[in-house]
Amino acid sequence: MTGSKIGLHAIENASKDELIALQLKRLKKTLNHVYTHSPVYKRKFDEAGVHPDDLVDLSDLSKFPFTTKADLRDNYPFGMFSLPNEDIVRLHASSGTTGKPTVVGYSQKDIDTWADIVARSIYAAGGRPKDIVHISYGYGLFTGGMGAHYGAERLGCTVVPMSGGQTAKQVQLIQDFNPDIIMVTPSYMLNIADELVRQKVDMSKLNLRTGIFGAEPWTEAMRHQMESSLGIDAVDIYGLSEVMGPGVAQECIETKDGLTIWEDHFYPEIIDPVTGEVLEDGEEGELVFTSLTKEAMPVIRYRTRDLTRLLPGTSRVMRRMDKINGRSDDMMIIRGVNVFPSQIEELICKVDGLAPHYQIELTKQGNLDSVTIYVESTKAISHEVQRGLEKTLLTQIKTYVGISSSVVITPPHSIDRSEGKAQRVLDNRNK
Repeated sequence: MTGSKIGLHAIENASKDELIALQLKRLKKTLNHVYTHSPVYKRKFDEAGVHPDDLVDLSDLSKFPFTTKADLRDNYPFGMFSLPNEDIVRLHASSGTTGKPTVVGYSQKDIDTWADIVARSIYAAGGRPKDIVHISYGYGLFTGGMGAHYGAERLGCTVVPMSGGQTAKQVQLIQDFNPDIIMVTPSYMLNIADELVRQKVDMSKLNLRTGIFGAEPWTEAMRHQMESSLGIDAVDIYGLSEVMGPGVAQECIETKDGLTIWEDHFYPEIIDPVTGEVLEDGEEGELVFTSLTKEAMPVIRYRTRDLTRLLPGTSRVMRRMDKINGRSDDMMIIRGVNVFPSQIEELICKVDGLAPHYQIELTKQGNLDSVTIYVESTKAISHEVQRGLEKTLLTQIKTYVGISSSVVITPPHSIDRSEGKAQRVLDNRNK
């Protein structure tokens, strides 16, 4: 990793005062950089009546305007860049399923920084040089595959750039190449796990010891299920393309108590998602990030829509973020009740006989919302057992989530599998 030998970077064990001093220095530089080189941010700052010189303390960041995904889409494709196009060495973009994709650009320095922080993340997850890392994140415009790839190589690992799909071949190569670590979305890891069972693979004979799972929220119940069934440590990695890609935060293998945010590169805030007010550490709200070391496309107070809280550091000086409970734009409002898919998933994982493969379908019955939850059983079951499982889950959802729903238990492998991020919710209420 740049600036240090393989192992912990000095800033990871620095004092809080040293970290704050570095953050303030880098934040001042970033604000001046975007004000000078980004017409979008100069306009936003001027309209808000703020100037980079107004930042004297880290708390002064609250004076500056937010950046949203709409800003990126409104300035598609390259309007958010703070360097000329000839200095951009790579482009990534979101899928753009809800409109224009959000485009991000990287300078060579940004690519190097990104590789460093992903290497740091893999090390925190227990990875070491000479480990073999099997990467099943998608390659291409999605940041997952290449972000993991460059980071693993920077750490000194051997990379298997498998990408997503071809599940049977994934399992074949896991047996043949015998990797130590797999990096993949948790939902696609479930598909791989099913194929491992189908092929009757003896996990105890493999070197695979760690799964680094990211790109979508997953629950503690899902962690327990994957660890117990696969015999591995399952740790969380967090990132989003608008801020950098994977490696913004990483769960440490020795604690598994939330994701350590690499605060020397990304300054976090938690805000009230309605008022925009900055909340104290420990309070739950929307996660906001300001990049501190990006030069091609820094973001100032980017609203992630992810809901979590900030916690004190444990294994590192940096603060931790709790597991993502959901996204404010993924929240389902069902007959006036706020519901997140993760709440349903948590309950599914607690019912013996149910697999963590599910979909939630929202429809209308007259003027009322109707919810049907389709869940797979772990094996073929009788009609009587099916009805019992449906009643159990329905009761759990009513008791702990507070909504009435229909539950349909389906046979194993009957719900469509995802090769990337799973589509958990089908909202057909407007159809």
